[in-house]
Amino acid sequence: MKTIVPDYYPHFSCIAGGCRHSCCIGWEIDIDPDTLRRYQQQDGAIGERLRQNIDITPEGACFHLQGAEERCPFLNQDGLCDLILTLGEDSLCQICTDHPRFRNFFSDRTEIGLGLCCEEACRLILSWNDPVRLIELADDGEGCDADPDELQLLSLRQRLTALMQDRSRSVEARVAALLASVGAHVSDFVWLDWLPFFLSLERLYEHWADELQRLENASCSMPVIPSNLQIPLEQLMVYLLFRHLPSALDDGMERERILLCVLMWLTAAHLTLHAGSTMQVLAECCRLLSSEWEYSEDNIAAILNKLAQSE
Repeated sequence: MKTIVPDYYPHFSCIAGGCRHSCCIGWEIDIDPDTLRRYQQQDGAIGERLRQNIDITPEGACFHLQGAEERCPFLNQDGLCDLILTLGEDSLCQICTDHPRFRNFFSDRTEIGLGLCCEEACRLILSWNDPVRLIELADDGEGCDADPDELQLLSLRQRLTALMQDRSRSVEARVAALLASVGAHVSDFVWLDWLPFFLSLERLYEHWADELQRLENASCSMPVIPSNLQIPLEQLMVYLLFRHLPSALDDGMERERILLCVLMWLTAAHLTLHAGSTMQVLAECCRLLSSEWEYSEDNIAAILNKLAQSE
């Protein structure tokens, strides 16, 4: 089985205490069964502290978040993890070890990417200057040959990625071409129709609603992207296609998932242009967008269903 990653992936490392938006605050932290058994058997003061801070329900186990901020009980005041400091990185549960990574599974490969909900991953992806390439990180020699459906989808994603990386055209012209490839146009996205729907979705951060309100003034035409955001917004679309298109193998919603990528791109672009058109603003918009939508299966499903109904 091959492990395939974007070429920026090996350059990622957690910035821990330097992170302004810690993934250890405000996020439910599930504990997988194997790790739970280890935590329940851990001796010493750290073992007692673990057992006092784990909630076990019929749905599974998770850390008991603390305070109004909903902090992980092992996140100290320096923004560092007491479990790592005491027991080492191998002590982490699976979700903490993986974050912010996501995986797409194929017969012959596993693809691993970095999620934009992490501010450092977001900075790395959007500031990557060269066209993104997929590289082979490992190959254990196992796995089956890719089936025809997988090969067809991977070929489609490769073509769409190549389209988005054609720097002889503006990034907005490339997105228009991407829409045209599935028989759609930017005018299909009427923001005054979409805004009430967006506001009806579940929210992680309440101020996300305030951010979305800026779409009231967004044009239904393709946004004009300034030169400083041409490459970052190219990288955003390449990321979205890499992450979301493979799931069409499971749900058959190939066209809707392409439109999902465009909808997320347009949302991030409009929010950024209405708030300063800087790289920092774009990164924060993408971080919020990813946190609110990409990490909610219910939200993604609702958006896909609405896109399907709009056809």
